[in-house]
This record gives sequence, C-alpha cells and structure tokens, in this order.
Amino acid sequence: MNASAAPPPSSVLFARGVIARLAVWYTLRIAVQEGWGGPGAAEKRTWLASVIVDTFEEQAQTPDDQYIEELLLQIMADEYEAVIEDGSAESVAQDIVRMWEETRVGRADSVAKFEELAQNVKGKKAEVHQAPSNDDEEWEDEDDDESGEDQEEDEAPQLLQAQPQTKNEPEVDEDGFTLVKGKGKGRR
Repeated sequence: MNASAAPPPSSVLFARGVIARLAVWYTLRIAVQEGWGGPGAAEKRTWLASVIVDTFEEQAQTPDDQYIEELLLQIMADEYEAVIEDGSAESVAQDIVRMWEETRVGRADSVAKFEELAQNVKGKKAEVHQAPSNDDEEWEDEDDDESGEDQEEDEAPQLLQAQPQTKNEPEVDEDGFTLVKGKGKGRR
C-alpha cells in the first residue's frame, strides 16, 4: 500500500467527528483549559483523537464502547492526571462508537451535530462549579462503626504535664569517693 495515499473519506469523516466530540466533552475541556496535562494539553487532546481513530482503523473487530471508555479513562489518568468518575467517558465512548458505525455506511449526522456543537463552544471558557460535598462522609473512618465505642469527636485528648528532669545527685560512697556511672548503652 502506498504510504502517501489519501485515507478513505469515511476515515476522514470519522476523525473529524472524534475531534469534534472530544472538543465538546466538558471534562476534557476543563482539563485543557486548566492545563492539567501541562503546557501541551491541547495537543494531547488532538493526540487522544488520533489514538482513538487508530484504534478503530487498526483492529479487525470494531472496539466496543466499554473498550473506548477504558481507553479514555486511562489516557485521562495518565496524561491529564485526572480520575474521571462522573460517567461522562461512557457517553463519549458510546457517541464515538455510534459515529464509527454511521461513517462506515456514509452517514454524517452525528459528525455534523458534534462539529456544530464544537463550533459553538470554541473560544468559550468552560465554567467550573464545585459541587457542595460533605467532607465528613468522604473521610469517615470505617472502623468507628465496628468498634462500638462512642467517642466524643469534638473533645481533644488531654496533654500530659511535662515532668521537669532533675539531675541526679552524685552518689558518694562511705569512703567519700564519688561513684562514676556510665552513660548507658549506645551513648558515646
């Protein structure tokens, strides 16, 4: 096969769709905007699209949405240091698999939809809203429930009174000589 041959139109269409879908993925938009992937975060998004396209192009059997979801989660963790737990990777993977199936039969409906959405969000800043969370629930010690002890959590433990160190008086034997003691084992 000639290396300079143009890829089939369906592959180009699919690649455009993957790039557009990743551009509208809110979690990835925030990761790129906030620089989670370092200074080349936007380039990593393009690289991610190429990895996904290559995965579909190179495998004999079409990857399923679970495989693509795992791929997305792994790359987000490795390249952007982000653990995605909001379920958004699943919908992105489903959309990408659906686009692959559509572009194989010459349909461009999903691609056009995501390219339009990508054009609408282009240049707009993704707003980050932190959901109120109960930190006590996240960091709750699971052993407390099993121990059966009711401890007052607000009460701080009492401090022990520091004992002043008194220097021992030298021991004088009955002849009037001062007894010399070693400093102890290991002290030199």
